[in-house]
Amino acid sequence: MPAKIPQEMLDAQAEFVSRIDEDWALVTAGTETDGWNTMTIGWGTAGVLWRRPTLTVFVHPWRYTHGFLLDNDYFTVQLFDSDYKRDLGILGSRSGRDGDKVALTRLTPKAIEHGMTFEEATTTFVCKKIYSHAIDLAVMDADIRAGLGDFYATEAHTVFVGELVEVL
Repeated sequence: MPAKIPQEMLDAQAEFVSRIDEDWALVTAGTETDGWNTMTIGWGTAGVLWRRPTLTVFVHPWRYTHGFLLDNDYFTVQLFDSDYKRDLGILGSRSGRDGDKVALTRLTPKAIEHGMTFEEATTTFVCKKIYSHAIDLAVMDADIRAGLGDFYATEAHTVFVGELVEVL
């Protein structure tokens, strides 16, 4: 049985939930050695699953970062001060397939034990991937799906659940 979840982790999860919608965040997967990519996210959840603190992110399969999330056991999620919202906008609208999109921002990549983060991040969540699956469009609420329009026409996001192992 996992140990009691430290209050610092619960507080960090609460910060993630309170900021993800308006401030956005980055999800980053891969390593400096083997290659990595990052992208902006505006959806995510935090909580407790299987008695473990978790962060859950949602990434569409056509995003370049999706493959890195599938191929790696860990991913990181970063929060930033609002001064970096323009930079996060760049990372959410450009693809790493087309070149070094991070070079278009003021962010400085930084290797850590289980992946990558950025020097400018105010908080980095290090997550061990414990579950993933594609959202089943057939069971999605019809009103929500209709509101998303063509975004969910044929293929939905993949849900990546990470056990929160460290907060930097």
